[in-house]
Amino acid sequence: MNGGASKAVHKLKQLLLTTATNTAECRSLLRHYAKTKSLTNTKQLHARILSSGLLTSNNSLHISSLLTSTYALCGHISYARLLFDELPNPTSRLFSVMIKMFTQFGLAFDAIMLFLEMLGSGGVRIDKLTYPFVIKACGDSMRVRAGGVVHGMVVVNGFVGDLFVGNSLLAMYMNCGMKERARRFFDGMGERSVVSWNTMISGYVQNGSAKDALMVFKEMVDGGVEVDLVTLISVLPACGYLKDYEVAKLVHLLADEKGLGSKLRVRNALVDVYVKCGRVDEARIIFDDMNVRDVVTWTTMINGVILNGDFGSALDLFPMMLLDGVKPNAFTLACLLSACVGSQHLKCGKGFHGWAMRHKLESDVNVETALIDMYAKCTCVHLSFTVFGKTSKKRLVPWNAILSGCVRNGLKREAVVLFNEMLSVGIGPNEATLKSLLPAYSTLANLQQGKNLHSYLVKSGFLRRVEVATALVDLYSKCGNLDDAYMIFDGIPSSDKDIILWSVVIAGYGMHGHGETALTLFNQMVQSGVAPNEVTFTSALHACSHAGLVDEGLSLFKFMLKIQKSIPKADHYTCIVDLLGRAGRLEEAYELIRTMPFQPNHAVWGALLGACVIHENVELGEMAADWLFKLEPGNTGNYVLLGKIYSAAGRWEDAENIRYKMNEIGLIKSPSNSLVEVRNM
Repeated sequence: MNGGASKAVHKLKQLLLTTATNTAECRSLLRHYAKTKSLTNTKQLHARILSSGLLTSNNSLHISSLLTSTYALCGHISYARLLFDELPNPTSRLFSVMIKMFTQFGLAFDAIMLFLEMLGSGGVRIDKLTYPFVIKACGDSMRVRAGGVVHGMVVVNGFVGDLFVGNSLLAMYMNCGMKERARRFFDGMGERSVVSWNTMISGYVQNGSAKDALMVFKEMVDGGVEVDLVTLISVLPACGYLKDYEVAKLVHLLADEKGLGSKLRVRNALVDVYVKCGRVDEARIIFDDMNVRDVVTWTTMINGVILNGDFGSALDLFPMMLLDGVKPNAFTLACLLSACVGSQHLKCGKGFHGWAMRHKLESDVNVETALIDMYAKCTCVHLSFTVFGKTSKKRLVPWNAILSGCVRNGLKREAVVLFNEMLSVGIGPNEATLKSLLPAYSTLANLQQGKNLHSYLVKSGFLRRVEVATALVDLYSKCGNLDDAYMIFDGIPSSDKDIILWSVVIAGYGMHGHGETALTLFNQMVQSGVAPNEVTFTSALHACSHAGLVDEGLSLFKFMLKIQKSIPKADHYTCIVDLLGRAGRLEEAYELIRTMPFQPNHAVWGALLGACVIHENVELGEMAADWLFKLEPGNTGNYVLLGKIYSAAGRWEDAENIRYKMNEIGLIKSPSNSLVEVRNM
């Protein structure tokens, strides 16, 4: 305790022992307690003031105002508000103190309402100390229209040139996502401080405009503005987001030049940016060179290693972290659980689950979600349900995790049932929900469920998002409802149609035998400026194969070789072999296989064998079958197909030998099965 504080305590003790209280001394102590934020001493002095009768004296209003201000500055919201409401005419300064208190404690709406009360009180002058906190409250509560009104008042009252007020307006517009308005205001500022530049950089990063953040940083450096610690930790995430290693290195050098490179927050940001740029070795050098590492350092390193796919190294960091005396937090644990992928890591994942329970972290939403996801990835979805059953069911993230886990483990119907349950308890989905769920609907190919989902997506507004619309096009296509699939596709603006959407609609028409339509769509895509990828070519070639469009398919294959300037993949060769085979051009198909630039796989030979069955070509069928017996010896289908070729050619002895061979090696033909969905039962 310093000398000033000791003296204040001594005064308080004297005050409490005397029967009469000196007003001047009370004022002095209240100011001191406000400055030191001594809530306990303020309460004791308040009790003495009440018992002494000072609040009934001529100076009671001034004492009450000071008490209110002191409680506000000490963060005791309820006492401050109670005393404030009893004051007949609060001063401008007291209004400002109260608004500041509400803003600092996250009560933005209360701060704005008190400002309106201040405006309506009349006779109270609003100064430049009040506006920044009101503006911050508007930004924190995303009330950009209210912020715009306050901005207008700032201009009218002549405070727009004040740097503190100006920086508050910049932050408010950025918090509300109004990047353009923030930039216009920034450009018009007569005076800028490093805070102004930092606000623009961090605001752009916050709003996903990393390139703009780097542009502002470049302007700042080129303009000779002195960067500080906040500048560096604001711009480095932009480099990480863009994976811009070169700029990250320049920022690193600048940090060292300014003597800020050894700061813990800068070091943490450097570790983060290097791992996001895929430079784990450089991140590890900085990490190992740090004398002091906090939970952020360790979590960043663990998460970075995981992002680069090295799960084993991430798990090895956990005991090292404990030995370093750093206790993992909920986010650290969530990162570690995400590294437990597959049954080989199940024991480790269960160990982290136990650690979370011992340290009272299992109820944290990040840990809950990570546990649900971990068990699902380790094919223990029943344990995912156990964890999910203990959650509050009022947060979306655990629902997303269990839905994703069900789909990953083939429990498509269970996922749909869970989704309906989620909606029934009032939890609305987000894009992550639909990204996990829509593949389940597509796999089930249930038209009625698809229409119900379509209706929901229209009402909720999600259908405007191209990823969601793409999934719905895929669903309708797999249900055979091409009209509705095309209607959704056609309703998306041309500028928003990406390669994935084009590929899905082309595949939909192709799988149902509408090869000419699929090719027309392919040509429209190319003409619109969207370059086809491997998946698109596969879809278009499949369409040609199913529709028997041999020449068109061969032309497309040549076009692929021309614009891709790379070797086609096995899927593309399989499509062409299938196309030629269906048309009876078996020798051409075999010649294509023979001249392939890489070893043909089982799918290529399988396409040829299937064509040989159709056209009863024994010689090529035997050749294809011999390769297939080597590539997939356990596949009974290949033996059955060769047997069919022999039977069709009247070579009954060879067909019987195939059956004997299957028996000798213990192969049994898998029985067929079908699925019928029964409704209204």
